[in-house]
Amino acid sequence: MSIVILAEKPSQGMDYAKAFNSMKRKDGYIEVNDSRFFNGKNVFITWGFGHLVELVQPKEYKEEWEKWSIESLPIAPEKFKFTVPSSKRKQFNVVKGLLQKASEIVVGTDPDREGENIARSIINMSGASSKPVKRLWINSLEKEVIQQGLQDLKEGKDYYSLYKEAETRQKSDWLVGMNASRLYSILLQQKGLRNMGAFSVGRVQTPTLALIYQRQKENENFVPKPFQEVYGDVNVNGSEFETKYKERFLSQEELEKCLQYHNVNVGENSGIVRKLDTKLKKVQSPKLHSLSTLQTKANKNWKYSPSDVLAIVQDLYEKKLVSYPRTSSQYITENELEYLKGNIEAYKVFLNVDVDVSNHDVSKRYVDGSKVLEHYAIIPTRQVASKDKLSEKELNIYQEILSTTLGMFAPVYEYEETLVDVNVNGLVLSAKGKIDQALGWKKLFKDDTKDKKGDVLPNMSEGDECIVDLKIKDGMTTPPKLYTEGQLINLMKNAGKDLDEDAKEILKDTEGIGTEATRGAVIETLKNQQYITVKKNTIHVTKKGVILCEAVEGTLLSSPEMTAKWEGFLSDIGKGKRTQDAFITNIYKFIDSLMTDAPEKVNAMEELVNGSKEALSVGVCPECENGQIEDRGKFYGCSGYGNGCKFSLPKRWAGKTIPKGQVEKLVKVGKTNLIKGFKSKKGNKFDARLIIENGKLQMSFR
Repeated sequence: MSIVILAEKPSQGMDYAKAFNSMKRKDGYIEVNDSRFFNGKNVFITWGFGHLVELVQPKEYKEEWEKWSIESLPIAPEKFKFTVPSSKRKQFNVVKGLLQKASEIVVGTDPDREGENIARSIINMSGASSKPVKRLWINSLEKEVIQQGLQDLKEGKDYYSLYKEAETRQKSDWLVGMNASRLYSILLQQKGLRNMGAFSVGRVQTPTLALIYQRQKENENFVPKPFQEVYGDVNVNGSEFETKYKERFLSQEELEKCLQYHNVNVGENSGIVRKLDTKLKKVQSPKLHSLSTLQTKANKNWKYSPSDVLAIVQDLYEKKLVSYPRTSSQYITENELEYLKGNIEAYKVFLNVDVDVSNHDVSKRYVDGSKVLEHYAIIPTRQVASKDKLSEKELNIYQEILSTTLGMFAPVYEYEETLVDVNVNGLVLSAKGKIDQALGWKKLFKDDTKDKKGDVLPNMSEGDECIVDLKIKDGMTTPPKLYTEGQLINLMKNAGKDLDEDAKEILKDTEGIGTEATRGAVIETLKNQQYITVKKNTIHVTKKGVILCEAVEGTLLSSPEMTAKWEGFLSDIGKGKRTQDAFITNIYKFIDSLMTDAPEKVNAMEELVNGSKEALSVGVCPECENGQIEDRGKFYGCSGYGNGCKFSLPKRWAGKTIPKGQVEKLVKVGKTNLIKGFKSKKGNKFDARLIIENGKLQMSFR
């Protein structure tokens, strides 16, 4: 009999092995031994490749579920089945053999819900679910932390509810995805949108898409309105500064009425400094980073996508340079604080900064053990990186984490703020001045975008007389800006402002829609499904995305409220308050309602669907003269394919992408203009026209 430590992947297993005194590498596992752990018994460390076990495809339940048809819906297994993909079967058999012989299993997968699900699904599939289980729960892969964790193993049963919560999420997402994706794909394809491919629908991705689309509609439908503002150039004691009236005027009539009321004119007027208020402002350093705040900051500073940030910080974690990345916490405990204090000088040397970081009396803004549940904030480990071993992106992220961590030891940022009101016959204009007094922690962020500073105001006193040169400036209201990827992370995290109070509270407790670990992946899914595109860090909804948003409008699929209620229930499962069976039953009811409501909604989209079909068409088919030549992704094909027309045109020909305008001309008149840049098989460039002859694409050099 033996003890088996189950890691999530090979690299993690190797890190665990290095914490022992001796190790022997085998095929798919490592044999380790150390008198300090497990009473000196032999221990086997093995691993998955992430998920070794996954849910089977619909066809494995029923043959008729393989076909995408309305008649085969809903897909509702009586009992869920799991399988091991063929590519992972060899490693699974190694793990299974070790687990079956084990006297005790130590779960050492990532310390989160999904890690628990990965381990438990492997254990169950291996037939080892009756074995005693301990839990290795650590926030760093440093050797010392692993050794401490091995000496302080947790009871496996204390984390079992996390597995049930994650498994319930896995099953319910599978049900919604399989049924809703097929349902909407079939309905929309029946309307003639086959060229758009399948429409993927999901519990988190679809509400997120709807939120992006809502902002895009607000932007597109925005009607600019003119306005006027009153400014005043103030001359006091021989010095000048600019002031502004607090309100905007939406009409010339309103503006003139205000000026007449105060008996003032455009141009020079007499004024008096009526209020002068100077205060010393103190600002504490930013909170420590959670994954979301780090993703948001990195997108703002360097335009990194959220998924890239997770990959970068995960790599830094595996290099033992930072703590566990998939955290929603912005706090640490006293234990982490102690080792950070001992590393302050090393961190300063790496950053090459000269900042006073002697304040070790750190406030609860950063250190609060009561607010650290599963994981603490992302902070550097005891091991300090070498700059020459980090890529540019890794260096930027690592320095951001270091700077934010050192910030809590640095002095506050201090600046003097002056507010002044100038009275022009009752018309009050205001200005704000700002003078830095002590940069404090801001010295750590020298590469950040600088804050806009207020003007430095001249010396003056209340009661001073002045001359105010009033000016009128015209402006136009601007539409709400489209989201960036970083803003979208915040939107998902803080979604719920328009929901009912119960849903708001649930979203507040669960930190919005999605999780720290999945939000970046959700955005990538929306890109991969061609629902959104990102141009210059700004997110745009595609025609396909618009179609789906309109199709699900008014359903729970389009609202974060759905996720709020789901996450509340799932959270209760994790706390042992509710059951998986009850949740899955509710999911089946939801799917049944979609089966009834979706066809009616899609049928009402005739105008939008027809417009989309026209937008995707480049003209009438020159072969059958009946169908439309439509964009099929990699080529153009006739909509009459189902009726026997096989006419098609490539998007790329002889090494040259054919401009869409030329394709339209080719379809309409049978030939293009002269196109430059074709390449022969030998790589020589040449110019030619494209023509259609006997239903085939040909080149013409005339």
